[in-house]
Amino acid sequence: MSTTVSPTTPTDRRDTVSWGADPYADALRSGRGPLFLRRSDGWLLPLEVERWCAGPDAADLSALRRCAGSVLDIGCGPGRLVAALAAQGRRALGIDVSAAAVARTNALGGTALHRSVFDTLPGEGTWDTALLLDGNIGIGGDPHALLTRTAELLAPHGLLIVETTPADVDERVQVRVEDGSHTPRPPDAHFPWARVGTPALLRYASATSWTPIEQWTVPHPTAQSPDTERCFVALRRGGW
Repeated sequence: MSTTVSPTTPTDRRDTVSWGADPYADALRSGRGPLFLRRSDGWLLPLEVERWCAGPDAADLSALRRCAGSVLDIGCGPGRLVAALAAQGRRALGIDVSAAAVARTNALGGTALHRSVFDTLPGEGTWDTALLLDGNIGIGGDPHALLTRTAELLAPHGLLIVETTPADVDERVQVRVEDGSHTPRPPDAHFPWARVGTPALLRYASATSWTPIEQWTVPHPTAQSPDTERCFVALRRGGW
C-alpha cells in the first residue's frame, strides 16, 4: 500500500497541542465531562464525552452498517467505532491527534495511530470508506481542504460518511478546549475549527468532486443534547 501521497495542506500542529493535552486527555481517561469548545466570543459547544466513551448507539450503528470494505476513522476519539468494526472482523484504522484517544482505542481492541489526517498515512489511496463523525468535518477549520485530503486517502469511488450539524450553519472559528473549571489556558490553546450543516456540506462536496448518495437522520439518544437528531450524509468519491 502506497504511503507517498503528500498532504494537501501543511499540518497545523496547534490542534495536536490542544486536543492532546489537558483537559481533553483527562476527560477521555476518566470517560466523562464536562468538556466544551469555547469560541473566542465566549460561546460554548458542549462535547459529548460520555457518549464518545460508551459503546456505539443507534446513530453510530446506522453509519457503521453503511461502511464498505476497509474503514478509516478520521478523528477516532476514544475508539468506539474502530473497536466495534474490529469486533466484526473488519479492517479498520483510527487516527487522532490525541495520544490519550489513541491509547484508549487500542485498549478497546481497535487499531489507532497518533496522526493528523494531513500527515502521511498508511494505505493512502486504498481505503474503501472514511468516517468523519462527531463533528469531525470541523477538523482544521477548512472543510474544503479536509474533503480534498480525504479524497486522496480513499480508493477510486470510495465512500465517505459525514455527520453534520442539524442547524443550517457554515462557520469557521477559533476555539479552545475547556472543562468549565476556569483554569487559565496557554495563549496558543486556540485552534481552527468549523461547524457545517448539511446544505453547506453539499456545497463543499460539489466543489471537491464528491457525489452525495444518501442523507439520513437518527434521533439523538439523550434529551439533554442541544440537538434533537444526528444528521449524516454519505458521499461517493468521483460519483458512481
